[in-house]
Amino acid sequence: MRYDIDAVRAEWVGRSLGESHGRYPVEHEPIRRHCHMVGDTNPLFLDRGEAAKGPYGAVMAPPTMLIMHFSSNGPWPPRERPRSAHDAPSATPKRPWFTSGVPTPGDRGINMDTSWEFLRPVLVGDELRAKKSIRDVFVKAIRLDPMAVWIVTENRLFNQRDELVAVGSNTTLVHRSPKQIAADAAAEAPADAVSEQAGVAVRA
Repeated sequence: MRYDIDAVRAEWVGRSLGESHGRYPVEHEPIRRHCHMVGDTNPLFLDRGEAAKGPYGAVMAPPTMLIMHFSSNGPWPPRERPRSAHDAPSATPKRPWFTSGVPTPGDRGINMDTSWEFLRPVLVGDELRAKKSIRDVFVKAIRLDPMAVWIVTENRLFNQRDELVAVGSNTTLVHRSPKQIAADAAAEAPADAVSEQAGVAVRA
């Protein structure tokens, strides 16, 4: 069965993958520990007095902390992951997690790119949530696999006032192994060619 990228795009591009809410509001103590760990001495992150005199009037969260720490459920205690459309029961095999549920010919994944744009400051006391969706799916050949599939997901982070504070994108390349490529080629070969190859093998 040939891979129909047009059908996959029609079904998946723009699809929501769910929403997560930060378990706790943005707090100064995690910010302080993070800055000490990475050696960041920015007073707008560490010093309440200096931050109060700064442009935003309160301690800011370093942008890199927003992605997982303040906008996700956190690791403990466990909480059920938000369900999305691709979690619904299906007759199709379960896809590797890095495909976000998108059907692909292969099951080998490589993270190709992650980028973030931070649009407004996040301050102590803010509450964040994240919405994830599929931005794009396309086929672009690589040397190993001419049917490599590229999946671009998008994360949009909002505060408690529904203001967009950051937008992130991630690109994952999903390709077939050489064994999968050979199996697909054999499955797509005309029946007479398969029979001829079998006859040659028997004569040999």
